[in-house]
Amino acid sequence: MIVLTGARIFDGETFREDHALVIEGERIAAIVPCAEEPRGPVRDLGGGLLAPGFIDVQVNGGGGVLFNDDPTPEGIAAIAAAHRAYGTVGLLPTLVTDAREVMEAAIAATREARRRTPAVLGVHLEGPFLDPRRKGAHELKYIREITPGDIEMIAAADCGAVMLTLAPNRVGAEDVAELARRGVLVSLGHSEAGYAEARAAVEAGARAFTHLFNAMSAPVGREPGMVGAALDLADTFVGIIADGHHVHAANLRIAFGAKRRDRFMLITDAMPPAAGGPDHFDLQGRRVTRADGYLRLDDGTLAGSVLTMDQAVRYAVTVAGLDLGTALAMASRVPAAFLRRDHELGRIAAGYLASLVHLDDDLRVRDTWIEGRSTSDGSSREHLASV
Repeated sequence: MIVLTGARIFDGETFREDHALVIEGERIAAIVPCAEEPRGPVRDLGGGLLAPGFIDVQVNGGGGVLFNDDPTPEGIAAIAAAHRAYGTVGLLPTLVTDAREVMEAAIAATREARRRTPAVLGVHLEGPFLDPRRKGAHELKYIREITPGDIEMIAAADCGAVMLTLAPNRVGAEDVAELARRGVLVSLGHSEAGYAEARAAVEAGARAFTHLFNAMSAPVGREPGMVGAALDLADTFVGIIADGHHVHAANLRIAFGAKRRDRFMLITDAMPPAAGGPDHFDLQGRRVTRADGYLRLDDGTLAGSVLTMDQAVRYAVTVAGLDLGTALAMASRVPAAFLRRDHELGRIAAGYLASLVHLDDDLRVRDTWIEGRSTSDGSSREHLASV
């Protein structure tokens, strides 16, 4: 057992002053008033804020590693370790559109990584069943139609949560329904689909929209498009890249005002330069360069981001105008609900996993815990070597 004290606690819904957190093994035992904290090892956090750790459902890479280039358990572990330093305690390594054999390798690597790296909650396959008109940085030669074999491969992945981004005008409602029936978290994106097509996919079982505003049809007077569908269909989840480059701050405020806030998920869409990586990398033979805080192909196309989750939270608060509790929930409790893990992640409550982030007063990361193990706890070094 260990008792964490000396910091304000955000439990996922409310802020608590003068309380301590009791951790036993991998899980939270209790939140108690400091005057009632039990005897045992105590760690004084020295101020700041203790909150549920961040969960990122779209992480292509980080720390110099690209999942597409290194679809191995070791590659996934390196990405997870890089982002952990910025508060991410749970993530979906994300594969952008690629050949089938790379998809198979990514799924197998994720399955093995989940045995070694507790931060890995599943996999996100972004493509290849996309609309070429809205391909963004995805390589056209790998975009293709879905087949029954693809559905079987994805549905039988057995690697935790399986998120699949697809274009609803390229994948029929029957296939969406079959994927959803078998537990795949279908998300709509990279598409010029109209409102009716997007709505039909949601009614068939699609659960979310991938990076709102980016690579999707926008509203006009008589056609709401994908953006309109994402904001109008109240129960769907929406991923959003809050970095000041992918979405204008005014559009963020419009979106947050149009839809229930407990359906927005802050995501990074991070690439290898994020979380301490280099300024250049190759994406399937094409050069991607960091300049002025964002990533572009040589033709000017945005290609992921250099964002980390703590930066997204700060941007949501300081620029988009969200209150801190809402922004923190969008980085933890909401993605946990999307992943159907909100019974044990995204809150600080008795019985939940002790996967936490300690932030200073400027919302910068001091420390993280994953299933009860801290980066600054010498007793966890062997564990950390695997993540």
